[in-house]
Amino acid sequence: MVGPPADGAARRPAGRRLRGEEWTRAVLDLVEQVPPGRVLTYGDVAELLGSGAARSVGRTMALHGAEVAWWRVVRADGTLHDLLVPRAAREHEREGTPRRPGGAVDLERARWDAAGWDGAAG
Repeated sequence: MVGPPADGAARRPAGRRLRGEEWTRAVLDLVEQVPPGRVLTYGDVAELLGSGAARSVGRTMALHGAEVAWWRVVRADGTLHDLLVPRAAREHEREGTPRRPGGAVDLERARWDAAGWDGAAG
């Protein structure tokens, strides 16, 4: 998993859980910052936000992910749901996202170093 940004920036005040629209906006804001050719896992997003869980991120992406580059958020094994694979593969190819034989994203090479993430923005 990735750790918090190097500068210690945080998306939310300590001890405060994001909920509802605030959670959705935080997830989408973070995903918007993932550069082309890089990815985060659902768990990475949850960890960086310090709130929720991978499943909560997955649900948010399922409902609102069309607003952002959803193919930049993958499962912990580098895969996506079978129905998403064809379009995601085209986007990964276009962006030069490192992949393993078989098509899953190579997380060792493609995982975004979130130290550059400005969690205080937004």
